[in-house]
Amino acid sequence: MSGIIIAFITGVLGPILIMLVKNRLDSSKKKPDMVTETLRVSELVTSKIEHIREEFKSDRVWITQFHNGGNFYPTGKSMAKFSVMYETVNVGVSSIQNNYHNIPVNLFSKSINHLLKCDVIEIPDFKDDNIATYGLKYAAEDTECKSGYLFAIKTIDEKFIGTLGLDYTKRKVKLTDEDIRHLEVHASSLGGVLMSHLAQ
Repeated sequence: MSGIIIAFITGVLGPILIMLVKNRLDSSKKKPDMVTETLRVSELVTSKIEHIREEFKSDRVWITQFHNGGNFYPTGKSMAKFSVMYETVNVGVSSIQNNYHNIPVNLFSKSINHLLKCDVIEIPDFKDDNIATYGLKYAAEDTECKSGYLFAIKTIDEKFIGTLGLDYTKRKVKLTDEDIRHLEVHASSLGGVLMSHLAQ
């Protein structure tokens, strides 16, 4: 009889006890610290945009991200806004990060709609009236931008989460088709990094 009890305990209760102990150990593992994870992603993104700035010899590279920014009165519906979350600039080039914080999406609806549909905006010369600027001309004047390139940052399932921007402030620059394709790959890669961080 004692052999049956021992067999029962080891055969049935043993695996259950092992599962309980394993589940307790798994649940006690620490989740990634939010600040540590944010700093890791920030370092990764900053390194990537610095590489882009150097590779394409631009004066300023920045990333915007969409976020909610308060509610409409009286409906309470959330407002869609964007902010420059990451930026790198050359020496002597002004930063735009503080000027583009909590900006309502509707103020840049032409450019954002174009990026949503076409993924890229190419403006090799903001002063050339034959080139569409999608409502960005006044922003370019304020930021001393002579040429600008914007790329939609999307998730793998095509959710539009932000933009990658390259500004040329010292000279006009016409990027090649190959440059544009390469920058689209960079934007896609940034989408993966940012989305993995947002999903946590």
